[in-house]
Amino acid sequence: MRARLIAVGERMPAWVAEGFAEYRKRLSHELPLELVELKPGVRGKGRDDARAIQDEGAAILAALPRDIHVVALDGRGKTWSSEDLAAQLEKWRMSGRDLAFLIGGPDGHAPDVLARADQSWSLGPLTLPHMLVRLVLAEQLYRATTLLSGHPYHRA
Repeated sequence: MRARLIAVGERMPAWVAEGFAEYRKRLSHELPLELVELKPGVRGKGRDDARAIQDEGAAILAALPRDIHVVALDGRGKTWSSEDLAAQLEKWRMSGRDLAFLIGGPDGHAPDVLARADQSWSLGPLTLPHMLVRLVLAEQLYRATTLLSGHPYHRA
């Protein structure tokens, strides 16, 4: 099984890029993780934010392979503990399908993206910068793989 992180936004700060790269490397054997960065929709004075969200949604949907299990990161989604995520990962592995995790732009996901998602996952009630969500996602996926393999990384 492979995972793809499709994220609106480009040019992560160096500290986020380095952290993400570290967890991506750690995941390379258990759950290879590919990052697909998409340009944000145009926002600003005289621009229509709804149009930007729609454009971002279209780009996300276009980046999805055909037969993939889609998990949208969304504040209204279901929250999972690290143990819950590990259990989800085990179920996903058993399904035999690859995974796509979706991070929307600053205004969230377009309705079409949420409709396409097989699941919605919330990292909790905090508002996090989208770039930081990438790092948290990669770390939690690594934690889930270590839980499943009995590695002592997770100390609950």
